[in-house]
Amino acid sequence: MKLSDFDFDLPDDLIATRPARPRTASRLLVAAADQITDAHFSDLTNWLRPGDRLVLNDTKVIPGRLFGTRTRAGQAPGEGISKIEITLLSPDKAGQWHVMAKPLRKLREGDVIVFSDDLSANYVGRDGEQAVIRFNLEGAAFDAALAGAGKMPLPPYIAAKRDADARDNEDYQTVFARHSGAVAAPTASLHFDDDLLEQITAMGVDLTHVTLHVGAGTFLPVKVDDITQHKMHAEWGRVSAEAAQEIEATKAAGGRVIPVGTTALRLIESAATAPGKISPWQGETDIFITPGYQFKITDGLMTNFHLPKSTLMMLVSALMGTDRTRAIYVHAIKRRYRFFSYGDSSLLLP
Repeated sequence: MKLSDFDFDLPDDLIATRPARPRTASRLLVAAADQITDAHFSDLTNWLRPGDRLVLNDTKVIPGRLFGTRTRAGQAPGEGISKIEITLLSPDKAGQWHVMAKPLRKLREGDVIVFSDDLSANYVGRDGEQAVIRFNLEGAAFDAALAGAGKMPLPPYIAAKRDADARDNEDYQTVFARHSGAVAAPTASLHFDDDLLEQITAMGVDLTHVTLHVGAGTFLPVKVDDITQHKMHAEWGRVSAEAAQEIEATKAAGGRVIPVGTTALRLIESAATAPGKISPWQGETDIFITPGYQFKITDGLMTNFHLPKSTLMMLVSALMGTDRTRAIYVHAIKRRYRFFSYGDSSLLLP
């Protein structure tokens, strides 16, 4: 298939820059069988049934967008200082961080980037289009300094319209976030609050937590027309033994396994070993799901509305069919659903 098969025209005013408040007030498009129903997220229990299992990604977003000043060894005080913007991507085994740096071209080995009185980093070198830096702190001291100096790494299409602020510290984090490491939120989960989760479990729907640390690569555009030539970014994830057992038990009992978000879906399909079978798993996944993929675990999907020509549009098309997905998006635009990370939600049941 070609990249153009996943393109569509989206009015700019449908791109959400703030989420609905309260969280469950967002709208919910339900696509089941041949019907599309317009609802609100607070109505979710109307489409779930006892024995279903929602799979939630409990990753926690770190305040990974930093603004600092670069200084160069050997230069006089005040000489050669320039501003640098850093977005954290992932740590490596040597204790260094791979980051996006703007402007990358100004950095030289040995440069020091100062972010606050407590936090600074040495520029180590370059890895393709990424910079490699080493912070002056690690462990709990690093976490504390990062919390003080960093901002939430909002997606580029929001960051281009406004700066992150204190509201985003809450809005861009799920209510069940546990394990720090993501530089982008699992946004399909942002619509849940504690009360709705209690309602869901009270009706006999089970919840399973998995962890996939969402990377900034989720926003990278596909640059090849032949989508089979696209290389997916890798992200670290974990499916515990308990999670695998819970998911297998639901499948064996005839219940539906519905991941909340494309990140949770990609992770459980990475851990799947056969139809209805899944094993404990930990590592990096670069699974690329496109039309023709045979799902082993997934029976439905909760997800927001995605960018044109994105790998996430391809994943949704694999689940729902290309024509069906196109019809869903035509409906969503016509009914003025809000799009992307802070936008509305959908429940897709093929």
